Amino acid sequence: MSLSSTTPSLSITIATRESRLALWQAEHVKALLERLGHSVRLLGMTTKGDQILDRSLSKVGGKGLFVKELEVALEEGRADIAVHSLKDVPMDLPEGFALACVMEREDPRDAWVSPVCATLSELPTGAVVGTSSLRRLVLLREALDALGRTDVRIEPLRGNLDTRLRKLDEGQYHAIVLAAAGLKRLGLAERIRHIFEPVESLPAAGQGALGIEVRSDRADLVAALAPLVHLPTWHRVAAERTVSRAMGGSCSMPLAAYAHWDAADASRLQLDAAWGDPEGQQRVVRVSQQALVQDLAQAEALGQRVADALRAAGAQPPVATVES
Repeated sequence: MSLSSTTPSLSITIATRESRLALWQAEHVKALLERLGHSVRLLGMTTKGDQILDRSLSKVGGKGLFVKELEVALEEGRADIAVHSLKDVPMDLPEGFALACVMEREDPRDAWVSPVCATLSELPTGAVVGTSSLRRLVLLREALDALGRTDVRIEPLRGNLDTRLRKLDEGQYHAIVLAAAGLKRLGLAERIRHIFEPVESLPAAGQGALGIEVRSDRADLVAALAPLVHLPTWHRVAAERTVSRAMGGSCSMPLAAYAHWDAADASRLQLDAAWGDPEGQQRVVRVSQQALVQDLAQAEALGQRVADALRAAGAQPPVATVES
């Protein structure tokens, strides 16, 4: 990445979760900002999403549990920016906050990690597969049904990336599904036995992309972060996140949304989306559309059309059921 900046040098504090992956992401942004001449330090924090590991996110408040404490630090002035994995960021930010930067995307695909088999089809009889995602659960169940593998159980898997790998190595699961981006960023690509192409397992909105959040009144930070912006990625994830927002924006909804630029026409964005019934009573609904996209408004318009098509095909937003 070639970086240059014409903005004044700033002293910037980055609020970050303290997991190894979150710290890698924050250190990555820190290094880039320092190359631009800014002075940067990290403020490590533990969020509720990191603390509550015995229940699924869909039952305890959703993805916002990973960002709320970081936003409080921004609001109180203890930090200036927060670095997030975009797939963990709620679709609508609280009033007074803004997404100031989306960086170039790492591999957005899902990864199969297993010490016993290289693919889904090789799972032993009665195997247990772990995932923390309702999206992955629905897509895995669809693939297993196609293989006639009603014997395989899909069980919840919570914790940071290292915790999930430890649970796999302890034998609690025969295989787990993780984001390829996190494994690659931490130098753990050798753990990957298979990477699912989008046609096999459609990624989550924003998967593999980093977003940087600021208070919306910090125009100085928006200017300082501008050299880190990767517009082709931002357009892609804006389309994806609009689908999720229009469908309810909840992690209790098994929804996939993945956009990519047309190989024959780099100005046309293709957006694929899939919705599944968590109870398994309906087939997975899939929609794919293309549009000319040259700005965020056009990307969001494409996302809205795809969400409308999902609903027309039978996809239903979730009923809110948040436990205290």
